[in-house]
Order: sequence, then structure tokens, then C-alpha cells
Amino acid sequence: MKETAKFSKVAVIGAGAAGLVAARELHREGLEVVVFEQSANVGGTWVYDPHVESDPLGLDPNRKVVHSSMYLSLRTNLPRELMGFLDYPFGMVGGRDCRRFPGHKEVALYLEDFAAEFDVLRFIRFRTEVEYVGMVTKNQWFVRSCSDKINNREEVYDAVVVCNGHHTQPRIAQIPGIEIWPGKQIHSHNYRVPDSFRDEVVVIIGNSYSGEDIALELTGVTKQVHISARSRNSDVLVTNPVDVPYNIFLHPEIKSLCQDGTVNFEDGTSIVADSIIHCTGYSYYFPFLDTKGIVTVNDNSVGPLYEHVFPPLLAPSLSFVGLPWQAIPFVVCELQSKWIAHTLSRKAILPSKNDMMEAVKDFYARNETAGQPRRYTHILGSHQGKIFPLYESICYQ
Repeated sequence: MKETAKFSKVAVIGAGAAGLVAARELHREGLEVVVFEQSANVGGTWVYDPHVESDPLGLDPNRKVVHSSMYLSLRTNLPRELMGFLDYPFGMVGGRDCRRFPGHKEVALYLEDFAAEFDVLRFIRFRTEVEYVGMVTKNQWFVRSCSDKINNREEVYDAVVVCNGHHTQPRIAQIPGIEIWPGKQIHSHNYRVPDSFRDEVVVIIGNSYSGEDIALELTGVTKQVHISARSRNSDVLVTNPVDVPYNIFLHPEIKSLCQDGTVNFEDGTSIVADSIIHCTGYSYYFPFLDTKGIVTVNDNSVGPLYEHVFPPLLAPSLSFVGLPWQAIPFVVCELQSKWIAHTLSRKAILPSKNDMMEAVKDFYARNETAGQPRRYTHILGSHQGKIFPLYESICYQ
């Protein structure tokens, strides 16, 4: 069924990679765009901030939130050939970081270049936090924002595109005894440099990208680093055993923590540690968004969403960009943004709400049959070979 509502004024939440490319694509389709960015810069999580939060685990709801999760030494885990947008390659600029796997500063500069090249800056309201987004009617959204905590503004938009990222709200491992363990605990969100862990025995929970990065960096200053992971398939400790530092060790999951500082692992071994770093990922978090329960976050699965973008009952006036992980992120964001822009400008037509909901239910059922945990709903991985052609076919029809 063809959508008859008119969409002209669109709010974009966030000016990271997703928000910047969404703004560009929406403007290309003749839509009026306003981008809300709570910081003073474009780039989102790629803007390094040496400050950390007052609560190192990120559990205190009243803490002052630091948006970025970049540690000082972080480099991309994708080569620069895969880091750029489709029509704006991640090239090499003289005098900058020209490594094939550049550091975070180079990615932030690339996003600044992108925003300037496509004149996106004029759409952005910097230092403006979105406090509330709620439905007025089926195809209208009330947006309340605050600039520098002084000026409140209330507006109505025809559509909202959520691009606030998902590397800000820490997920913490739940382990028996964690509340009485006496050592220092932080989430990788609040890790910047290794200095404060000098001469310590450190346990890192999680052996994904940040866990292995931080573990290797810490080996230069700590007595020992112990990685605790669900999977023993560590690229650092298994793929390259010859290059493994002498003071790094791999363990299964933690069974319990004790008041004397002991960390007990599932295989019966134990150590006494000084610090634990939770490299356990992040939660999707939309504290400003009120959909009356239509869109929820359940075990880190945002849904129901059609192809990770549109909630069937609210489409196309509400959409999300950049939720998938284990993905080629900038390309995914660009293709999703093209799809959203073409849908709002009526170049592309979504299936009926019933058909979209049935597709979502089928997707959930396939994942459940395959034994995939709900928290992996938005993982792309090998499925990118299927979803890229899908997005492209919709965008360019």
C-alpha cells in the first residue's frame, strides 16, 4: 500500500557517522533536515575525549555521561579501504595518519572532511541535547531539546531518524560476589591509557576487539593480564601464540569473586587480582524516545524492526541508522540512510505493516531455531553479503 502522508521536516538525532550521512541523504531528497548534536563536534564516538565518567562502571544514572569510548591507542580494525562512504573514499591526506589501519583521530578528521565536503554542518545544532521525542500523531513527532542546558525548544517533525550510536551505555558482567570484591572495576568505556594499572594483576572480561587491544597494551605495564572469555578462540592467544607476551593468560568465564580479592574461574583455577576491566560491550539506549511501548530493547535487541531500520507500526516516520554490528559500519549507515531518504521522499515504498511485521517474526524465528541469542539480533557478520544487495536494490530502484 502506498504511503500517503507527507514528510518534509526530519529530525536526526546525533552527528556521528550515521547522523552525518543520514543528513546528507535526506537533504539530497529535498527534505528539510535538523541534526541534534549534544557535543561541540561532529564525529560521535570517534571524537577522543580524555575525560572519563565519575562512575567507572557507568551504572550511576546521575553520572555525567562521556559519549566517546575511544582509548588513546585505538586504531581501526578495518582497513581504510573499507572505512569510507561509498562515494567519498577514506583516502590518504598528506601530513596525517596514512597507516592502512589508522588511529581514531584520523577517522574523526575524515568525518569532519565529509561534513565540510557535503555542507552538512549548516544542518547541525551543536551543544543541543534531545530530552524527549514522542508521538503527536501517527506521522508527527514532538521533539524537546535543550541547548547548553539553558534554552529549551519544543518542535514538531514529520519524521525522526535515530542516529545516537551504541557505544555509550556500558553492559556489565553479572558475576556472583561482584558486589563484595574489593578491587578496582571499570568498564572499557572509561579506559583511556594503561598507566593507572602499573604493576597490577588485571583481569579483563571479554576477548573481543577492545578486550584484546587493552590486554596487549597492559602487558607493558602490569605484572599479569588474565583474559576471561566465553569463547577460547582468541586471535591474540591462539592465532599468534609466538607473539604472545609472557605475562598474558587466557581463562574461561569467571565463576565467582571473593572478598579477599580472589577471582575463581569455571575450570577450577583462581588468582588474586587488583583490577577488573569489563570489556563486555554496550547496550542500545534511547532514554529520550517514547514510543508508548511499540519499540523496546529486550536483551539488547531493538525491536520490532524491519531490516534493522523501520519499526513496522511507526514506519516510515521513525527509523534507526547504524544498529548492526560486526559490519562495515559506514557503508551500512549510508545504505540505510539512502533507503530512509528514498522512503520519506516516496521514491521507495515499504511493504505493508503486516508484511513487515511478518518478516520480523520470521527473522526472529530463524535466529531462535539456529540457537542465536537474542542479544545477537543486530549482528551482521556473514549476513552482510545478503543485506547489502537488499539495501542497494531498495535504494536504487
